[in-house]
Amino acid sequence: MAFIDTPETQRANRRFIKAAMKTPLLSREHEHDLAKRWRYDQDEDALHELVSAYMRLVISTAARFRSYGLPMGDLVQEGNIGLMQAAARFDPDREVRFSTYASWWIRSAIQDFILRNWSIVRTGTTAAQKSLFFNLRRLRAMIEGGDLQLNHEGRQFIADELNVALHEVEAMEVRLSANDRSLNATVGEDGDGEWQDFLEDDRPGPEEVVTALRDGETRARWLNEALGALNEREQTIIRERRLGEETVTLEALGQRLGISKERVRQIEHQAMKKLRVSLARHVGDTDDTELLIA
Repeated sequence: MAFIDTPETQRANRRFIKAAMKTPLLSREHEHDLAKRWRYDQDEDALHELVSAYMRLVISTAARFRSYGLPMGDLVQEGNIGLMQAAARFDPDREVRFSTYASWWIRSAIQDFILRNWSIVRTGTTAAQKSLFFNLRRLRAMIEGGDLQLNHEGRQFIADELNVALHEVEAMEVRLSANDRSLNATVGEDGDGEWQDFLEDDRPGPEEVVTALRDGETRARWLNEALGALNEREQTIIRERRLGEETVTLEALGQRLGISKERVRQIEHQAMKKLRVSLARHVGDTDDTELLIA
C-alpha cells in the first residue's frame, strides 16, 4: 500500500517531534497527582500535561517501527491513540509509573496500524500471526547469522521460540516475501499489457450458474414426467441404455429380462418414440428432445 509523505508533512513532523522532546519530564509525585486529577476529577488540563510529557515515549516507540515503510507521522498519530487509551484506563492507586503502563498501549496501537496498512491483504488476524509478523525478520536474521539456516530446522526453531505452529511460520514467510502489485502494472518488454489482463475469470457468472441450475431442474422434471408414461420394462431399458453412467448391452439386458437382444432393441426404439412425443409438448422441437434424453 503506497503512502505519500510530502516534504511539507515531513517538516511538520520534525517540528512536532522537536517540540515534544523539549517537554519537561514529570517527577513521580507530579505524575501521580496529574493522573489522580484526571481519573477522579476529569481535569483536562491534567490530562494534557500528562500525555504531553510522554509524547517522547510515543515517538521513540514509533521510530522502532519505521522499517515497515509507513510514514513516521502516521505511526506517531496511532501511538498517540494508544497513549490516550492508556490515560483513560490508568489507575494511579496501583503505584505503577504511567510510562510503564502506557508502553504496552502505545506499541499495540502502532502494531495494529501496521498490520492494517502494511499490505492491502490482511496480514495478521490472530495472535500467532501478529507475533510472527513482528518477530520473524529478527529471528530469521539471527538464524541466518548463526549455525541454522532457514530450512525446515530453522522454521521449527522459530515456531518453538514463538510457540506457534510450523505451518503458521511457513505461511507468514510467504506473505512477507510477496509485495503488493498494482493491477495496472505493465508486463512484457513493450509494456502493452497489464496484470489485470491475465486475471479474467472464464468460468460462468452467477446468473449463468443459476440459469443452468434452474434449466437442469426443469429438464429433469420433464424427463421424469415422460418416463412415467412408459411401462416398467420400457423404463428399465431406457434407464439402463440411455440414462446410466455406463450403457448396458442389449444382450445383457435381454438376459436379465428373459427376452432376446433384438426384442430389447425394439422395445427401446418404441420407448424412445414415446419419450420424444411427450417431451416435444414441452420443448416444441424434436432435435431438442434428443438432448434431454442423451
